[in-house]
This record gives sequence, C-alpha cells and structure tokens, in this order.
Amino acid sequence: MKTCIILLAAGSSSRLGRPKQLVDFQGKKLIQKAIDEAQKSTADSLVVILGWNPDLIKTGFNSENIPHLINDHWVEGMASSMQSGLRYVMEKENPDQVILMLVDQPFVDSQLLNRLIAEKSKSGKGIVACSYSNTLGVPAIFDQQYFQELLQLKSSEGAKKVILKNRADVFAVDFPLGAGDLDTAEDLIRLENWKT
Repeated sequence: MKTCIILLAAGSSSRLGRPKQLVDFQGKKLIQKAIDEAQKSTADSLVVILGWNPDLIKTGFNSENIPHLINDHWVEGMASSMQSGLRYVMEKENPDQVILMLVDQPFVDSQLLNRLIAEKSKSGKGIVACSYSNTLGVPAIFDQQYFQELLQLKSSEGAKKVILKNRADVFAVDFPLGAGDLDTAEDLIRLENWKT
C-alpha cells in the first residue's frame, strides 16, 4: 500500500499573531519538526502545502529538498489547501492512501503516523483517525475510496466532516495530545511551559 503524507502549513496564523510554522519547539521550527517526523515514518512520500507568505515559511525548512507546493487559494480555507495537496499526489504518486497532518500539532510523531498506517492495514477500515477532546480528527489516514469525498469539501470544512460522516468505516486511535494545537497566544504559552 502506497502512503503519501500531506502536511498542511498554509495558514496565516491570524489568531496567534505570528507564523506558527516558524515557532520553535524542541529545538526545531514546527514545520521542520513535522517534516522530520513524516520522513521518519514508514510513509512513502510527503508533500508540504504552503499558502500565506511562502517565502517566509520556506526559511523554516529545507525547501530545496522537500516537495512542496503553494496553494494560491489558501485564504478560502483548509479544504482548498488539502485538496491542492491531494490532487498533486493523485497525479504524481497515485497513492493507495493519504495521511493528512497539520503543522500546528506539535506532538504528532513518526510513531503515531506509523500506528495510523498499521491500524489501517489491521482494522480493514477505510479511515483511521485520532481521538481527542471527545471527537475524531487529524492526523488521519484515508483510503483512496474517500479521495473524491475529500475533494468535494468546501472552504473551511476540514477532513473531520468526512470522518464523522463515515463513522462506521473509521478506526479510532487514542491521541489525547492531539488537542494541543497552536491557535492563540495562550496555546503558545502552554507549549512553552510544557517544554520546561
């Protein structure tokens, strides 16, 4: 089974007031940390989706060696960035499944990504999603049969809509730290405190 990871890093971090992609965590920029974890996983390939101020964000990772693309329509919402990544991998790689991950979930590591891949194979389900804060969400792995549904999402709709709509075909992986994303200054302070 060929697995591609689509790393979404296109947002403007408007609520945080600074680009979350370039926040330092455990000695690395968040975008570089996410790329490193994706590359350490058993997935076959990775593409990074940029949007807001791509030249600035590219300073946070080795853009010469990492496949990335710029979604000019990022401002339309997360669906647009995810779809530009999905179209790209469908054309270039023709994967059997894709993992969607976000740049602002600092606790996602290669072990979790490998677990998503393993559980998908073992469970026979079409989707394996992470469970946190009484909901299901990304990172999540989607079988090829869901690509068209993901391509039909609108503006700010995320992959969660597809996960919840197909609940009977979802295997959930417990990931309480998935709730620790970075949206506000308070989240950043919590992250800083967690490090120390």
